[in-house]
Amino acid sequence: MTKARIEGLTSWESDWNGLRVLVLGMGVTGFSVVDTLMELHCEVVVATPTIDETHRQILEVLGAELLLADLNSAVPDRAIEFDPELVIVSPGFAPHHPIVKWVESTNAQLWGDIELAWRVRDKFGSPAEWICVTGTNGKTTTTELAASILRASGFKAVATGNVGFPILDAIRDPYKFEVLVVELSSFQLHYLGEMHPWSSVCLNIADDHLDWHSGVENYRKAKGKIYENTKVACIYNRDDLVTRTLVENANVEEGCRAIGFGLGIPGPSDFGIVEGIACDRAFLEDRANQALELFHIEELAGTGLDSPHLLADCLAASALARSFGAEIPALAEAILSFRPSAHRMEVVESVDGISWIDDSKATNPHAASASLSGFESVVWIVGGLFKGAPTADLVAKHASRLKAAIVIGVERAEIIASLTRHAPGVPVVELEVAQTGDVMQSAVAAAAEIAKPGDVVLLAPAAASMDQFVDYADRGRQFAQAVKERIGGSGNANQSSTGTTPETTTKSHRK
Repeated sequence: MTKARIEGLTSWESDWNGLRVLVLGMGVTGFSVVDTLMELHCEVVVATPTIDETHRQILEVLGAELLLADLNSAVPDRAIEFDPELVIVSPGFAPHHPIVKWVESTNAQLWGDIELAWRVRDKFGSPAEWICVTGTNGKTTTTELAASILRASGFKAVATGNVGFPILDAIRDPYKFEVLVVELSSFQLHYLGEMHPWSSVCLNIADDHLDWHSGVENYRKAKGKIYENTKVACIYNRDDLVTRTLVENANVEEGCRAIGFGLGIPGPSDFGIVEGIACDRAFLEDRANQALELFHIEELAGTGLDSPHLLADCLAASALARSFGAEIPALAEAILSFRPSAHRMEVVESVDGISWIDDSKATNPHAASASLSGFESVVWIVGGLFKGAPTADLVAKHASRLKAAIVIGVERAEIIASLTRHAPGVPVVELEVAQTGDVMQSAVAAAAEIAKPGDVVLLAPAAASMDQFVDYADRGRQFAQAVKERIGGSGNANQSSTGTTPETTTKSHRK
């Protein structure tokens, strides 16, 4: 009976009253889930190891029950006693997590926040269309770009999902959006059931989160779910065969088109570049013989979008927006006025011929490779939690660009081995800092001793940040602060503002 009831919950107007729901995790996403469920008159228990005081107080006002427990060791007795009919899990809980395994052994259904959002998207009548974005890298930039283009074209659009604005908040907003541009992580896609997006894109695929997914095939399978049941356009990367294969294997709605994007000359039904001009050969009548000019590449200088990987994001976002009817003048205006989000190729300082660049959002080797590709002489700050992703190909590809590597983070054996084998002439500085707060000061100090005019000091860690920082944003902020303190307004990046080097233990060696 429970399964049949859950499967029948396909609308805001369905009978959710009294449904017993266990919510796992209480971050921004978890709170939006609880808020929604309480509005639907469900009976809710929230299980989480920690919660901030504001959320604790709001849960009490809402009437949800809070269960503080270590979910890694054993299933709490209260969760078992509650006997949930539905469990909604935050993206941080991997499929092999003990409490997820427990849920699968019960009669309860298991959803993520995206599954709930899809089912209740009709709160204000006719639901907004969804344009969905995933990929190993570039998701946020592409999502925000597509939403900006659509807004410039007069549509009521918003960037949501994994991008920071919870999708359940967007759905319940009385503004009544016409289109949601939804960034989806592989974690969210793993827990997703059925969805019918207007258009969808997988920007690229590289090994990432392999520990969470227990292997590359599961990771790719999760990413491929983005294309299932797409109605109008499946956008794929012409330079990434895996994304094309995912489209070919997807079950889409009749009439859905496959549209490629890439930095080369576009074929019919593609987006690409011809003689320095971004072009659309997909959304015009005579696409076999003509192309529509979108914008000139040289116009992107100074926008922060002129590196190759961000230019590819612009083309993907253009394809998504054009699939929904975005007009070209508005598209060009939106792209040329857009600025990438924080910690994505941000120039912190450029002094004495040395540029200091924060790409802390490069949390995997694929993203770091894109960052390194834009420069010829790099003092590279790298390291953190590699999550099972190999780094050998990354180092081998960019060894000629590296002037030096400064290694931070806890999981350093992988990157040190790759540098030793594939960049034997590159000096490596290993930082062993007793206090986490000193990491970036030490890294910047080491970089300042090495960098010369014409060099770029690049924070592109190729790894997650939670070993030494709160998150990638915290890592980027600490880098920027350390750079500004080091330069100290004196215009000399090679002279500490205090005249001293932060205390640190280093292992410096030229291989």
